[in-house]
Amino acid sequence: MNVQNKRFCSLQIEHIVKGNFMGPTFWKAWLVAGMAATAIALPAAGSAQSLDQILQGQQARTRLAQESQERVDNVLKQTRSLEDQFKVTLKEIDGLKVYNTLLGLQVDNQNLKMKQLRESIDQVEVINRQIVPIMMQMIEGLEQFVEFDVPFLLEERRDRVLLLQELMERDDVTVAEKFRVVTEAYQIEQDYGTTIESYKDTIQVDDRTMQVDFLRIGRVALMYQSEDGQVSGAWDQANGQWQVLGNEYKNQIRKALKIATKQMAPELIILPVSAPEAG
Repeated sequence: MNVQNKRFCSLQIEHIVKGNFMGPTFWKAWLVAGMAATAIALPAAGSAQSLDQILQGQQARTRLAQESQERVDNVLKQTRSLEDQFKVTLKEIDGLKVYNTLLGLQVDNQNLKMKQLRESIDQVEVINRQIVPIMMQMIEGLEQFVEFDVPFLLEERRDRVLLLQELMERDDVTVAEKFRVVTEAYQIEQDYGTTIESYKDTIQVDDRTMQVDFLRIGRVALMYQSEDGQVSGAWDQANGQWQVLGNEYKNQIRKALKIATKQMAPELIILPVSAPEAG
């Protein structure tokens, strides 16, 4: 407050003390004092209002900066996430390339096999036309072999040949199945040569039919013995007839029959065997 204002205030106080507050001079002084007080108060109020505005502006800028930083952080996170996804996708693409290469090789191999299969199918008819006559010859050869072979299980073996002949006439059976059955019959005949077997059947001895036990030892020996063990005989392949054996073979044949039926452990036995024909 300057000197004039101080004087003015002192003057007003003096007028009030002296009771001159109702005069014209008093009112003029009062008006001047009010205007001076207003002039003093206005700059102070203006300064306070400017400070608040500055603070509010600074706070607003701070909020904007924070929001901008948050947006930048979010964009950075999204960018890193997309980068990671991109790297993963690149690895998957590399794996798919390798997988596709392997699939391509497999497809090539399958195409080659399909080509070979088509070629085989084209040759099926040719093979069928060639193999059917061969099978007919095999059956005919098997029939002759059974008739000239040692006469064991004749009925069973003849029936097997008859079934083969009937099978070849059927049109509901494939050539492959026919060939399988024919080769199976040959396998059975082959197994007869390496096994020992006993079975029951009838035989004509001295114009009478007898129930006997037959003993087959491969194709080397075929013998029989009556159920009471009194009559024994063996097949003579060279002469194509049965030959009655003496009692010296009775016990040996009985042991061999037990060995064939697994009633007795294998042991050395002496049996009559036809000498092989000279080649």
